[in-house]
Amino acid sequence: MDARTLHTTFSDLTTPHVADACLRLAVPVRCAPAGVRPLWAGIHVVGRARPARHVGSVDVFLEALEHASPGDVLVVDNDGRTDEACVGDLVALEVAKSGLAGIVIWGQHRDTPQLRSIAVPVFSLGAFPNGPERLDAQPADALTRASCGAHTVTVDDVVLADDDGVILLPADRAAEIAEVAARIRDTERRQAARMQLGTSLREQTAFGDYLAARDRDGLTFRQHLRALDAAIEE
Repeated sequence: MDARTLHTTFSDLTTPHVADACLRLAVPVRCAPAGVRPLWAGIHVVGRARPARHVGSVDVFLEALEHASPGDVLVVDNDGRTDEACVGDLVALEVAKSGLAGIVIWGQHRDTPQLRSIAVPVFSLGAFPNGPERLDAQPADALTRASCGAHTVTVDDVVLADDDGVILLPADRAAEIAEVAARIRDTERRQAARMQLGTSLREQTAFGDYLAARDRDGLTFRQHLRALDAAIEE
């Protein structure tokens, strides 16, 4: 998918919808660590990953932008460090001027007021005033692979990020994942609407029948829900 198609396809899907879709499709659920949070509420970002492994200098980000396309998401790997900030206002402004959709940092940012003013969506482990005092050797694959917690991110991934966090998707399965996520979203919306009108969740999911089947046959709740095409857990 190109950037426009990704935006259109995922514009009304949340990271929970997509995580549940991955689970249903047996696609590994790769979420950034819970500490990677947006700088402000209401952010929704989707785009192709553009990885960059930081070694102490911003030149790796500028080089990554040389290869990036509008709508990409810069994924910065600073090894989860909390003793230095690796992205500040100038990098964020360059990202914004390059037309990228946002920045995800496995590390810290700084210049928080300026970043909010620039308004390019940023997800990070938090803010820290001091920049790097080191300059390490840049790995040969610094622009093709990045880590985000336990997960490896490449240019073959799609990044989806919102108030609940960040999820990484294989680009070649993005359309399939989105289709299932949309079904889950629609099911949950119907269930919520029925609850507002007075039909409890237990009634909708025939919970009494499930308890009997569990005791009789060892049925799991997920198996029961799948038979009903009810979302809830996935």
